[in-house]
Amino acid sequence: MSTNWYVVRVQSGREDQVKDNLERTIKAKGLTERVTRVLVPSEKVSEIKGGRRRVTKKKIYPGYIMVEMEYGEDTWFAVRETPGIGDFIGSHGEPVPMADHEIEKIIGQIEKQEEKPTLKIDFRAGDSVKIKEGPFENFDGVVEEVIPAKGMVRVTVTIFSRPTPVELEYWQVEAI
Repeated sequence: MSTNWYVVRVQSGREDQVKDNLERTIKAKGLTERVTRVLVPSEKVSEIKGGRRRVTKKKIYPGYIMVEMEYGEDTWFAVRETPGIGDFIGSHGEPVPMADHEIEKIIGQIEKQEEKPTLKIDFRAGDSVKIKEGPFENFDGVVEEVIPAKGMVRVTVTIFSRPTPVELEYWQVEAI
């Protein structure tokens, strides 16, 4: 039999702990050859809080883990009876395997994230912001555009009664 990927509901916020429990259960029951991988899709996010840059790990699908396994009564039972696991995603009580293109996309996204963390920019076009650093410090403005690739935010600031677009680093502004 071949292996397929299945999605399993778990307690939100405990994905890593449930993954460890499942891996221990699989090893204890001798199913390591039939349940090959357990995956918690997450990405690294770079953000600045309190003036410090932090890289944090963020779950892509909170409350879910992916399991690559050969479906059978014993593997199904081992996964379902692991503490913290809810149930498989599927219809009529039967787990439905993920399509190959779906899992390839998720794994590709995870591998891409391992190379370089993405910036977490919490602004959208139209948000009111206050500039907290630079030559326009203490000016209020409106976000015109967010440029995540550069980590920049284009803000329209009123200078001498004229709206002027200014490009700033995302950490130089704060929401009002």
